[in-house]
Amino acid sequence: MQTKVRKVGNGYGVLLPKQLMEELALKEGSLLDVEKINGTYRIKPLDEEFTRQVEAFLRTEALHRNTYRELAK
Repeated sequence: MQTKVRKVGNGYGVLLPKQLMEELALKEGSLLDVEKINGTYRIKPLDEEFTRQVEAFLRTEALHRNTYRELAK
C-alpha cells in the first residue's frame, strides 16, 4: 500500500486509504502511536482508554506512593 506525504498548514500529513481506516477502526481525530523498532517505524491506533488510565495514575501517584509500596509487597 502506498500513500503520499502532503503539506498540511505548517506541517505534513499522510492520507490513509478508506480501507485502512476501516480495518484499524479509525475515525477523524483518532490518535496514533508511532514508534521506531529496529529502524522500522510502526504506526498503530493508540489505546485511548489505557492512556487515560495511565494519566490518572500519574496524577495520583505522589499522593498514594506509600500505599502502592505496601501493595507491591
